[in-house]
Amino acid sequence: MGRAYQNRKDSMAKTAATKTRIYSKYGREIYVTAKSGGVDPAANLALRSLIDRAKKDQVPAHVIEKAIDKARGGAGEDFSPARYEGFGPGNCMVIVECLTDNPNRTFGDVRVCFTKTKSKIGTPGTVSHMFDHCAIFAFHGDDEDAVLEALMEADVDVSDIELEDGVMTVFTPNTEYARARQALSGAFEGLEFEVDEIQFVPQATTPVQGEDVEMFEKFLDMLNDLDDVQNVYHNAEL
Repeated sequence: MGRAYQNRKDSMAKTAATKTRIYSKYGREIYVTAKSGGVDPAANLALRSLIDRAKKDQVPAHVIEKAIDKARGGAGEDFSPARYEGFGPGNCMVIVECLTDNPNRTFGDVRVCFTKTKSKIGTPGTVSHMFDHCAIFAFHGDDEDAVLEALMEADVDVSDIELEDGVMTVFTPNTEYARARQALSGAFEGLEFEVDEIQFVPQATTPVQGEDVEMFEKFLDMLNDLDDVQNVYHNAEL
């Protein structure tokens, strides 16, 4: 079994209301990415990847276009990233990534999710040292040597390459995201990524059992219900 990694959509996508929240989260992230790196996806790799991911998650085109138009106009909310860490139910480790226009409000909302599920929010660095901050690319293929050669020729620092059930998964440090994506896309014409994003990948997992399982699911639901929360990473093994 490959390294454990997941993203927020695994625990969402349940109801129409949840889909609306997903659209809102993507809209906010697209707006911030376009505003900071430019509205042209051809020149802004992070934006291009985000748009591709949004389309795979069936985010309507008008949501994407509206966010880019708002960034093009230059006006709008001034969102900034915020990251919170701590221990969730069963003592699993959790990282919560947010985009917020009011850090005090966001911290208060996230802290409530921790306290109401018998969890403990910590200070920056509490658990992040137990995660690898990785760029992850997954795509169909079976030639590990060709993939490694393409990345090495582009001077990309490769952390790991896995092949499982015809799917190649490449892990690089998060700082190598742009170079790795360009190298793979340039070396393999028409390459389509199943996964193309930056995540926190746990170095080890923590079993969550018994009553803690239900509490953990409640904890995730509460976090995902917050508009400011963009991603939740954890090392829980249910």
